[in-house]
Amino acid sequence: MAFGPLPGTGKIVHDGVVTTTLPPTITRRKLHRAWLVAGVAFIAILGAAGFRATPGVLITPLEEEFGWSRGTISLAVSVNLILFGLTAPFAASLMDRLGIRRVVAGALLLVAAGSGLTVFMTASWQLVLLWGVLVGLGTGSMALVFVATIAGRWFVKHRGVVTGVLTAAGATGQLIFLPLLATIAQHTGWRTAALAVTVAALAVVPLVAWLIRDHPADVALPPYGETEIVPAPPRAAGAARRTLTVLRKAARTRVFWLLAAGFAICGASTNGLVATHLIPASHDHGMPETTAAGLLAVIGVFDIIGTVLSGWLTDRYDSRILLGAYYALRGLSLLILPSLIAATTHPSMLVFIIFYGLDWVATVPPTIALCRTHFGADGPIVFGWVFAAHQVGAAVAATGAGLVRDITGDYNPAWVAAGILCFFAAVMSVRIGRSQLAVAG
Repeated sequence: MAFGPLPGTGKIVHDGVVTTTLPPTITRRKLHRAWLVAGVAFIAILGAAGFRATPGVLITPLEEEFGWSRGTISLAVSVNLILFGLTAPFAASLMDRLGIRRVVAGALLLVAAGSGLTVFMTASWQLVLLWGVLVGLGTGSMALVFVATIAGRWFVKHRGVVTGVLTAAGATGQLIFLPLLATIAQHTGWRTAALAVTVAALAVVPLVAWLIRDHPADVALPPYGETEIVPAPPRAAGAARRTLTVLRKAARTRVFWLLAAGFAICGASTNGLVATHLIPASHDHGMPETTAAGLLAVIGVFDIIGTVLSGWLTDRYDSRILLGAYYALRGLSLLILPSLIAATTHPSMLVFIIFYGLDWVATVPPTIALCRTHFGADGPIVFGWVFAAHQVGAAVAATGAGLVRDITGDYNPAWVAAGILCFFAAVMSVRIGRSQLAVAG
């Protein structure tokens, strides 16, 4: 049976006939290539999340060795968070221009360089340059726009669930890396932990280069859930120009600002505050850092469950209502957190950790769905800008909480402020008009 793709057309040749529909023997294959691509994407995103979260483990060791304040170290984290977000929309355009494989492989090399060179640093500005700039740019290129791009190109059926699973990879990275790196830092020093990140990043590069493909049409397949091959669009020129043009168009709409503002609060209440400061805050109350890192790992476990469930719900229910519920529940949990942090892990704290884990990034699948619904083919880039707002919010919270701790001696005002902001995010989410919504996924 003669069978093969016609490069650049999205068509195939089957027994001398040019078509876009696969023969029955091909469509009945047990495992669609989309699942393999999603699996490799999961590993890359898993690593990116672990790499980006590492400074939370290193705050106390750096403070002890160099005498830098929490505010100074948090500045490097904030730069990381801002670039992590601002890189995302440009990465989405670069994936259209250069391809997914090139962008993700280059991003992993940046992370490896940024982490490895920290072992030679002697001043705080070097921390900002390496962990802030290099690691921020690298992980930002593997941020949630990568999720949106993979899910949008490779899946029609189960798109929401796949979005949830890939988003959960971030929690899994936290689950794997944080306790491990905390243990390494405690027993062999923070430099060994930084080098472990370098090795892990480099190990993923060959896997991405070997297995990731940019479009289903590149391997003569339709997206999962379709029967006809969708031609890959031509390489887009002027990636930066397109990214800014999409922003200009989106910024004229009310829904963009509601999503961006809500997602900024999402970032402030998760990556910026809890992911960065829960370990040092728990240490302030006498809890060992390895134990506190374990609590974040537990959040990661339940985040996988919550995010996959959120993807399933997003395929079936109104995304704006889901967002409103997620933000309101998160706000309530943050308001009670100050009364729960102690030197030991007690049942009430474990309940908070489980509940917060279920809600951690459950907001991502409905947010991506709303971007896709309202902005069509530009949805991944628009989501990149919404995600940039998420990271700006995270950066403000990371630095702000560090300064609050330096000034007041504890984190309680930061927890309460974040909880109140989450209620504002809930209101903004449900104010996205129902008449603007379409069936997502």
